[in-house]
Amino acid sequence: MLLNILFVIEKSRMGNMTSSLIATLVATRKAQQLTQAQLAEQAGLSRMAVQRTETGDVDPRYSTVAEMARVLGLELVAVPADLLPALQAFIQSGGKYLGQPTGADAPLSVVDRLAAPTR
Repeated sequence: MLLNILFVIEKSRMGNMTSSLIATLVATRKAQQLTQAQLAEQAGLSRMAVQRTETGDVDPRYSTVAEMARVLGLELVAVPADLLPALQAFIQSGGKYLGQPTGADAPLSVVDRLAAPTR
């Protein structure tokens, strides 16, 4: 698996975290059956910081969101906006987007090497 979950922050939105990013953090916390207080403790944040981030009452610092994501086993990745469609296609294809077509005279892609049976 490439990443547990990929968060995309478009270059034009760096100063304002998208609601889908926060919604993903909330859904992941709940799926892991963590309370806001437990997440806060493990991330070294106050419960109020987690609560205000989740409810959108504040525009959180990158470091706050990154630490929450780390505790939840997630990774934040900044992607230039012009590369976003290609990245989304790659993720939706299950990583096959970069694979070489059969018979191509080129080295195996990273995806093909990972998918190859081990010897």
